[in-house]
Amino acid sequence: MTRHSPAPLGGALARGAPLVLDGGMSNQLEAAGHDLGDELWSARLLAEEPGAVVAAHRAYYEAGADVAITASYQATFEGFGKRGIGRERTAELLALSVELGRDAARQAGGGRPLWVAASVGPYGAMLADGSEYRGRYGLSVDALERFHRPRLEALAAAGPDVLALETVPDADEARALLRAVRGLGVPAWLSFSAEGKRTRAGQPLEEAFALAADADEVIAVGVNCCAPQDVLSAVETAARVTGKPVVAYPNSGEEWDAGARAWRGRSTFTPEQVTAWQRAGARLIGGCCRVGPKAVADIAAAVRAGT
Repeated sequence: MTRHSPAPLGGALARGAPLVLDGGMSNQLEAAGHDLGDELWSARLLAEEPGAVVAAHRAYYEAGADVAITASYQATFEGFGKRGIGRERTAELLALSVELGRDAARQAGGGRPLWVAASVGPYGAMLADGSEYRGRYGLSVDALERFHRPRLEALAAAGPDVLALETVPDADEARALLRAVRGLGVPAWLSFSAEGKRTRAGQPLEEAFALAADADEVIAVGVNCCAPQDVLSAVETAARVTGKPVVAYPNSGEEWDAGARAWRGRSTFTPEQVTAWQRAGARLIGGCCRVGPKAVADIAAAVRAGT
């Protein structure tokens, strides 16, 4: 596959230049009028409206993102299988998620390097019952590795610049993912979903980050899908424990009301926080849920001013 990006992402990070990640795929699709009230979430549009995914990626590239994260977070063989979609077609859709990111990068252009990160969500995302924010699924590390490996193989074969092992709630699942990415020939970042100084499953972040310290495949370690106020401590810990570049892309800071199925409060994500994360060792900085193109433009301005 012909890559759009002219240089490996790991090399760019090694040179110390901070890069900007995109924002939330789901909120951008919803803003464009798409209904994601479905177990497949944004992954459904890979099959039904791929053009909408390209438009969402392009909006973030044009806002200043250097890296787009694919719409494959909730795309799994098991999840699509529940809809009667076979394994061959599922593999095609996983590959398509990478191709759509490449298409958006070509359309955005701009004469600067643009990368594509293939999203690999946790096991709990496939269950679509909120367990991705709790971990502790009752599965062994071996079972979790067997779940993740086929999807990782399909995504790696599509030639992304990096595999985004993201929103990982549990150190046990991190162990499985680190085993599953071995030998694929594509670098990865490992990003935990955290609360305070612990994973969502309750393990100390220091111990969770340490799992990736000696993993050659992992080019960055950090947190995502957490509150902005939890990021700085996590960045400092990840940098100290692993010596690797740190990835950070929190939510907006608004609160999800499960009963009303609506977001409450206001965003607490500020450019000043971005500058502090950058100084602490963050080299991939963006946003997750409820962080849209306007916020990514602000992040890009803060990152480049800090550089």
